[in-house]
Amino acid sequence: MPSVETPRTISLRIFGALRKYMDKQGCPYAFEKEIASTGQTAFDIAHECHIPPERIEAVFCNGRVTNIYDLVFPGDRVAFLPYGTPGPYRVFLGMARENLERDRREKARNDPSGSEDGGEI
Repeated sequence: MPSVETPRTISLRIFGALRKYMDKQGCPYAFEKEIASTGQTAFDIAHECHIPPERIEAVFCNGRVTNIYDLVFPGDRVAFLPYGTPGPYRVFLGMARENLERDRREKARNDPSGSEDGGEI
């Protein structure tokens, strides 16, 4: 019986104005990217791809909007979208909700006293 190998890559797609960062590197807009088998945050993946995370408004993972600080795992389908999505769609897709959560996590990360909520980022 042939062994089934566990995937170690994600399928990554880059949209809109974020594509200029791929152009600068001569990279495609859709590709497979190897990540840690234990998962990796979309934030760290963006850094590795030389895409400034502050330019990313939404991260889609397997068809759903997720937070840029959430883990993605090998086998996931991930997309980075820039700012500029029209208002109502931002709400319907969950982008507005995740941006509020992102702001909360960034404040907690930058608060040296840990007084925000002491929770994990």
